Amino acid sequence: MDTPRSVTFILTLAVVALAIFPWVGESFYVSLVMRMMILGIFAMSLDLLIGYTGLVSFGHAAFFGLSGYLLAIVTPDSGPVSIWYALPVCLAGAALAALVIGWFSVRTTGIYFIMITLAFAQMLYYYFNENTDLGGSDGIFIFYKPTVMLGSWTLLDLDNHYTLYYFIFAGLVGSYFLLRMLLRSPFGQVIRGIRANEARTRALGFATFRYKLVSFVIAGTLAGFAGFLEGLHTGIMSPAHLGWHESGTAMMMVILGGIGTLYGPVVGAFAMVYLQDWFQELTEHWLLLMGGFVIAVVLFLPNGIAGLIPQLTGRLRKKSPAAQENGDE
Repeated sequence: MDTPRSVTFILTLAVVALAIFPWVGESFYVSLVMRMMILGIFAMSLDLLIGYTGLVSFGHAAFFGLSGYLLAIVTPDSGPVSIWYALPVCLAGAALAALVIGWFSVRTTGIYFIMITLAFAQMLYYYFNENTDLGGSDGIFIFYKPTVMLGSWTLLDLDNHYTLYYFIFAGLVGSYFLLRMLLRSPFGQVIRGIRANEARTRALGFATFRYKLVSFVIAGTLAGFAGFLEGLHTGIMSPAHLGWHESGTAMMMVILGGIGTLYGPVVGAFAMVYLQDWFQELTEHWLLLMGGFVIAVVLFLPNGIAGLIPQLTGRLRKKSPAAQENGDE
């Protein structure tokens, strides 16, 4: 899973650009980039299932929304809650839900896996949609952001717009390197073997059910982390965060960016959120434009938008004799 140097160089430039963006961007676009980064984490977690384990889940938003709701539940109306309490509760809740849903789901494959994950997600959607104590279909507000304190010393003030930006930015970078390290480990080799040929991997002595379940739980927990950040950012969670539409949006980001690349889903999240904002300014029928864009990417970019990076850098190397001598790999 070595990343070409050209791609690493561009990703490094992108990270630097994200690091300095709050200093040059307008407040609206800083908030928009925060949403892009949150959805990037969400899409990366789904890519772990689709791109590396071969599990196409259509109910991944269940963990995203559930974690956000847990943040709303543990945050009292009278004041903020400590992040050392809220974050573990949200991640543990998402992980437990992923363990239960995964225990039933990973026994199935193909269309049956898609349908059972969708069914579980819709069960959670309707529970929160009809629960008036949690705001029903209107959702629930999170009036206070958690405090990040060490004793009496405030480490981070998440109410500060820029501090929250860098907190989410650190979450995105940390999630990427965590998944990259995981996929380079023996565990990552096994789940990629399951994706390529589960029967052969099982014949080699690996308990594929356990590996798929662990991958499902890790992906659900990371989606829960994204949901926690979404609750921090927006201050409101609604049943729509758990619905099939949110799961479909995440899947579209993975496909647009490039399946099985980790950075591809992040690129897909940035592209999709930016185009949604741009198309909405152009016309009220912006979904038609978005649909046309998705169809064009699927037809003409089989490796997604991120697949353009190695192609373009490869063409530039061919035009440069010096680069040909040195090589990019």
